[in-house]
Amino acid sequence: MNINKTQNGTSLTVALEGRLDTGTAPSLEAEFKASLDGVTELVLDLEKLDYMSSAGLRVLLSAQKQMNKQGKMTVKNVNETIQEIFEITGFVDILTIE
Repeated sequence: MNINKTQNGTSLTVALEGRLDTGTAPSLEAEFKASLDGVTELVLDLEKLDYMSSAGLRVLLSAQKQMNKQGKMTVKNVNETIQEIFEITGFVDILTIE
């Protein structure tokens, strides 16, 4: 999985490419821990994300909880596969998806 970050002041956009699973979720979790301090707006761009496992969902939930305390998190460009995962797991009620 590739993680591409773009920061503009207190806004951070993280674009994910590939698979977010048990093998790659720790990398994303580490990126969030290193990058979210002082961020008030987090945008996750999932346009090029092919797959997400429960480990990936856990990392997104953790990021959402942190951003609830310090700002907002938005998920953009969700493909049909990932959208279906969000719907089945109830994440559509937790995340702000555009």
